[in-house]
Amino acid sequence: MRHIYADNAATTKMGQVAIRAMLPYLDGIYGNPSSLHSAGQAAAEALESARETMARGLGCEAREITFTSGGSEADNQAIRTAAWLGARKGKKHIVSTAFEHHAVLHTLDALVKEGFEVTLLDVHDDGLIAAEEVAAAIRPDTCLVTVMYANNEVGTVEPISEIGAVCRERGVLFHTDAVQAAGHLPIHVVEQNIDLLSLSAHKFHGPKGVGVLYARKGIPLQNLIYGGGQERGKRPGTENLPAIMGMAAAFEEALAHLEERSSQLTALRDRLIVGLEQIPHSLLNGHRTKRLPGNVSFCFEGIEGESLLLLLDDKGVEASSGSACTSGSLDPSHVLLALGRPHEIAHGSLRLTLSHETTEEEVDYMIGAVAEVVDYLRSISPVWRDLQSGKQNFVIQNK
Repeated sequence: MRHIYADNAATTKMGQVAIRAMLPYLDGIYGNPSSLHSAGQAAAEALESARETMARGLGCEAREITFTSGGSEADNQAIRTAAWLGARKGKKHIVSTAFEHHAVLHTLDALVKEGFEVTLLDVHDDGLIAAEEVAAAIRPDTCLVTVMYANNEVGTVEPISEIGAVCRERGVLFHTDAVQAAGHLPIHVVEQNIDLLSLSAHKFHGPKGVGVLYARKGIPLQNLIYGGGQERGKRPGTENLPAIMGMAAAFEEALAHLEERSSQLTALRDRLIVGLEQIPHSLLNGHRTKRLPGNVSFCFEGIEGESLLLLLDDKGVEASSGSACTSGSLDPSHVLLALGRPHEIAHGSLRLTLSHETTEEEVDYMIGAVAEVVDYLRSISPVWRDLQSGKQNFVIQNK
C-alpha cells in the first residue's frame, strides 16, 4: 500500500543526522552534566557545544539559550516571565492575536484569571497582521506583545521584523512562537528585535520532548519549575542530553540546507495548491505566498474534515484537519474562525504539510486522492444535495 506522510506540521520524522548525534550520549557519554567527575564534565562540554550551536542558528549568545521540554513549555515561561516583569511595574496588559497556538492562548487565559488584560487582535482573511495594528493596540500599561512567527494551521508568515521594531520603539517586550518557523525560515533575533522566542526540535527532524527558549540578556526568566541549579537555575531538572544533542544536530543540518529545501518545498507546495484549486468550491486558507514553504491548507464546502482524513488515510495519505473535531471537540478550528471562515466551511478543512523527502509524484497522487475523496463525500452528503439544488447557497464560489 502507498504511504505518504503529509503531516509534518504536527511532527517530522527524525533525521539520521539527529539519530547519529544522539547515540554517543545514550551509552557512551552518559554522565550528568552537573557532576564534577570526568564523565559529568564530558557531558557538560557537550551540553555547552549544543547551546552554542543553537545560539549561532538564532543569531544570539549561548547564555541566552535555555533548554526546555519543547515549544509549549518555552511559550509558557516566556509569557509568564514578561507578565511578571510587567506586573512589577504596574503593567498588566498583553497584546496577541486570535489565531495563536493554544500553548499561548491558554497561558493568556490563565493570566486573565490572575488579573491581566489581554487584547487579541483579529487577523485578516489571509492570516496576516500588520505591524501598524500591533502598534495601535499597545498601551502605556502593555508589558508584552506575543505574535507567532508562522501559523501552524494555515502557514501564514507574519511580519516579525516589523512587529519587533514597533515593540522595541515602544519599550514593550516582544515574544514570538517560532515553533513552525525554526529550521524552515531564516531567523536572527537581534536583527528582528525579538526579545523572547520559542522553538521545538521535532518540527525540524529532531527528537520530540526538547526545545529552546531564547531570552535576550537582561531578561530574568521566571521559573515554572523549582529544583536544582540546571540552566542557570531557571529550568531545573537534569538535562536530556541525548535529545539536546539531536536537536542541535538537526537544527544545524536544517540551516545548512535551508535555501535549497525552501526552494524545493515552495515548488511542491505551489504545485499542490494549483492542483487542489481545481476541485470545485474549494478555498485556500492563509496567504498564497507569505506562507511556510511546505504548508497547504484548504477548505472544501459540503464535507466534514474528519471523514476526509479517514478516507485519505485509507488511500495511504496521512494528513490533518484544521478542525478540532479530530480531537473530540465539535468546535471548528479557532484559526479558521479567526480568518473569517463560517463554521460549516471550517469543518471541511484539510492541512497537508510536506517535507524535503516529499516527491512530485506524491504531490500528484495527493491531488488525485483528495479530489476522489471529496467527490465521494459530496455524493453521499445531504448538505451537498441542498447546495446543488439551490435550497442552500454556496459560501465558496467557483472561480
